[in-house]
Parts: sequence; C-alpha cells; structure tokens
Amino acid sequence: MKQIYSLLFLFLFTAGFAQAPDGYYANATGTGYTLKTQLYNIIKDHTVLSYGDLYVTYETSDIDNFFEKDGSVLDMYSENPAGTDPYIYSIANTQRCGSSGYAKEGDCYNREHIIPQSVFGEQSPMVSDAHFITPTDGKVNGIRNNYPHSVVATATQTTLNGSKLGESTTTGYTGPVFEPIDEFKGDIARMYFYFATRYENTVAGYNYPMFNNSTNKVFTPAFLNQLLAWHNQDPVSAREIARNNAIYARQNNRNPFIDHPEYAVSVWTTEPADTEAPTAATNLAVTTTTSNSATLTWTAGTDNIAVTGYDVYVNGTFKSTETGLTATVLGLIPSTTYSFYLITRDAERNSSLASIPAEGTTIAAPTGGTTASGIFFSEYVEGGGNNKLLEIANFTGATVDLTVYSIKKQSNGAGAWGSGLALTGSINTGSAYVIAYNLAATTCYNPASANLSTASTEVQYNGNDPIGLFKNDVLIDIIGTFNGGSANFAVDETLRRKASISAPNTTFKKTAEWDLYAKDICNGLGSHSLATLSNVDFDSNEFNIYPNPSNGNIKINFENSNEKYSVQVFSILGQKVFEKEYTNSSSAAVNNLQKGVYLVKIKNDNKSVTKKLIVN
Repeated sequence: MKQIYSLLFLFLFTAGFAQAPDGYYANATGTGYTLKTQLYNIIKDHTVLSYGDLYVTYETSDIDNFFEKDGSVLDMYSENPAGTDPYIYSIANTQRCGSSGYAKEGDCYNREHIIPQSVFGEQSPMVSDAHFITPTDGKVNGIRNNYPHSVVATATQTTLNGSKLGESTTTGYTGPVFEPIDEFKGDIARMYFYFATRYENTVAGYNYPMFNNSTNKVFTPAFLNQLLAWHNQDPVSAREIARNNAIYARQNNRNPFIDHPEYAVSVWTTEPADTEAPTAATNLAVTTTTSNSATLTWTAGTDNIAVTGYDVYVNGTFKSTETGLTATVLGLIPSTTYSFYLITRDAERNSSLASIPAEGTTIAAPTGGTTASGIFFSEYVEGGGNNKLLEIANFTGATVDLTVYSIKKQSNGAGAWGSGLALTGSINTGSAYVIAYNLAATTCYNPASANLSTASTEVQYNGNDPIGLFKNDVLIDIIGTFNGGSANFAVDETLRRKASISAPNTTFKKTAEWDLYAKDICNGLGSHSLATLSNVDFDSNEFNIYPNPSNGNIKINFENSNEKYSVQVFSILGQKVFEKEYTNSSSAAVNNLQKGVYLVKIKNDNKSVTKKLIVN
C-alpha cells in the first residue's frame, strides 16, 4: 500500500520545487487520442540534458524522503516499503557502477531505462529523458535486462526487495517479464504512458513486445490492460509528485499522467474499438531476383485509421512483417519459382484479404570459384544496446543441415565455452542464415526477419567475447581469439567476411579476412557473396602482366595512366593476397608471391579483366 501523507507534509515537501504553471494544461481539452496529441504538443520540446546529467537530476528527483527518509537514493528495485532496505546507496558518485561492474545486489547503482535504450537506438532526446530513466541497483538492472514489465507466473529470479523475473502471464507474449513490487507498479505504468505520449511522433517505429507499432494506442491490448490495472491499483504518490516537480525544474516538461491520473483513462479507454479491416495492397510485383532472394514492391493498402504493416507470405507460409512498401525475401533456393502475397494489418491486427499473388523465379546458383569447403561466419554485428547479430553463409554447393551445428560464447575471453545455442533448420547453398538477439532494434535489423531470433546468452555478447561456430561440438570457425583475454577485438562495429574468403577458420584474422564497418551497419545481413573468380586466361591489350610465369615478382602495365585502377590477386582457393588502388599510374608491382597459381583481377570504371598467373 502507498504510505499516506498529510496535506500539510505534502505541501511543505513540494513547495521547494517548481510547480506546473497556471494554464500548463489549458489546451488539454479533448478525449481519447485527440487528448494524447494535445498532451504531446504540451510536453514536447523539453530541455535536453546529457546522459551524464541524469545523475545531477537524481540529486533532487530520486532521494528517499518518503520511506527511511535518510537522503539515500530511492531505488524502486531495492526499496522495501514495509521494512529495512536490503542495502542503500549514497547519491555520491562513489557508489555508481563503473568499469568494474557488479557481482551482486548492493555493489553499485546505475541508470535504468524503463523503456530500453535499444528500442529507440540510444537516440536523443530519449536516451537522457529522466521521466522514464531511474537510478537502480546495477545487478537488478541486469536481471531485468530489456524484458517487458508485467505479471510473472512463476519466478525464475527474485530480488532482495521482492521484484521478480519469470514467465509471462500476458496474452500473446510467452517470453520473460519483470514484475516490480506493488508499491511501484503504478509509477512504472505512468512512465510508459509518458513515453507513449512524449514520443508520439516516433513511437510507431519502435519494435518492442509491449508495443503494437502504432502512433495512437502504442501498446498491445494485453500489455495496455496490464498497465491500466497497475495505474489504478497503485495511485499517484507524494514521491511521484515530488519527482515530477524535480524533473520539471531540470527538463521543463512534466509527466501529465502524474498531474492528472484521469488522463490515462480518457486517452486509452474512451476510443471506440477499431474493427474495420484495411484494404489489400495492390500492384505486388517481383522486381529482381538472385539465386537466393527476391525483391518485392507494392502499392499501399488503406485503413480507416492507419496501416501498420504488411505480412509477407511465400508459397502460403508467413515470412516476415514489413512496414514499408518493399521487401527482400531471403533464403530461397536457386532456379525455383515462388508465389508471394501480402496481408495488410492495422494497429488492432485487423487484416485485409490477401493481395493478388505475384510470382518470381530465382536465378541459377553462381558457378566458377564460388564453392566453399564448409559453412562459415559471414557477418558479425556488435552494435549499440541489444544490436547483436550473426550471419552464417553456405557456399558448399549443397543444402546443409544445421542440427549438428551450434554457436558458443566465451565470456571476456577467458574460461570455458558456454553451453551453446543449438541451431535449427537448414541453409540452402548460396544462402545466408541470420541469428539475432530478439531485442535488437528494428532500426538496425528486425529480429522477426531473422532465421533464428533468440534470447540465448550466447548471442548477448560484447566486443571481447569470442564467438565460435561448432559442428558436432568441434570448433570450425571463430570470431575473436579463444582465451585472448578481456581486451576488445570488435566493439561497436560490424565485421563482414571478405568476398575472397570461402572457408571457415579456427584462427581469427580480422585484417586479412574481414571488412570493417561502422557501428550498427546492418544492411548486409541476410545475403552474402563470394568473389566470382575465373581461371580463363583473358587476352586484353589494355592490361599486361609480366613475367608470367613468374618467380613471385610481377609488373602490371596499364594502357591509360590517367585512369584509376584496382588490382586484386587471389589464390586458386579464393583467398585475397593482394589489393591496391592506383591513380595516375602507368604500372603496378606485386612482389613476394609464393609458388602456386593465382588469379589477378584488374578493374577500372569501364573494364574488368581477370588473368591467370603462375609462380614457379
């Protein structure tokens, strides 16, 4: 139960903080989603502070003047309203979590985003908005992870103040949820309502189990009902009022659902139910195909409120949900005809009739130097927040059964491999298989489009956690160095296997085998290609290589020294051993090649010539 405070105490406590000025909510005159938009216009454009400034805000917004009244940090995940707190934190920075992290409850505190950072890609101003970011124990913050808030059926973990992690009771969601103690359920519900209103202009694009990808309703029906129940069962407290005032003094905006709890009921319970189905998409067409993919385009369907997405079906089987007017379907078989159709959806999951189908045929699998000795890691994303994604490619010339393969992680480059994530299904030759952490941000890659979307700890890796690909429990490929220590080898970056690499490798060679991309570059996932090499000896007067055969040192003459040329040298197995670009040069030198047969590829804007080279 909430503690009861006298009106005199409440007045004395809040008098020192800024209050909502007269007329602050003067324009909040509507009901339903009209009211929500009016509130958005009132609270948007707040003063944006830095992420570090949150700790300054907490000095006035999150101090315990209500329970122990000892001036310690008021942490919803450790506060015990009915007795002694299991531990307390001073607001001083000495008890904040640093690089050393935490091992148990009570070690340190940090900042908890009630709506996880990964949902909005760690973007400003959301990333530092104190109205939904609270100080919490570091260990419990880690236990909560990025799971939704709801009621737990059976707890798998219980914190020292009684908060729980466990199986969800929420209809339509079977993953883990985090349940706070009763004292703070309403507080958390009103933080969700604030977020849905303050970020009304962007929230439809955020992927999270609690959200329905709409601008107005924002939440799925089951999660909304749970939040409204918490809002009603746990009324606004003096602590929330004081926190709202303190944040207003810093950010210059307020949480309207604390000032006016009745707004939540008006916004989310007075709108009539939407039962009208959208219309089907039209003009569905297959615009391009590769050996393992097909690109679709279409004209939008319509809805009485708004279309929120299109379910893509391939040969009658659901494949993915898209929010735009184009989709690339991956994992197809070469030289095969497929039938595609769409179902249009709205925020209430009302569905249209199927669109008129479109057919497309994939092209034949590539040949000539593109056969690999085994499947291998082809892409690795270690991005912001929960953006952790892996890709495995198959160029063996045959479909590969994945049931004998697994992914394992070694934490911090020390100790034993993890228990492993068993893979399922198969990979067609010429195809890629994407494994996604299920809470990855859709701004990077939609986990629903992955072949395997999972909450496994094996894909909750950091840039110093080696990742291994195992076949029958034998390591065949690796990203990072096993027992390489805690130093980062790939943090906040994307690695993509070079097109010249066609085999797995149990030794990680970052420079030689991987191309490096910036943080959260995810647009290459789902498709990979090898360098298409030919052993045909082209005869071209524009380029000349001599001597050939060679002792390992060659010279390449260019006909036009005013052009830009690229020279690549590949071993007969497809490994790139040399690459360099030349501008305003009449020749290039390649030295110290070992004995063997090589393919030399020379390109400029107009030509591409491949020549065979023999080194004796």
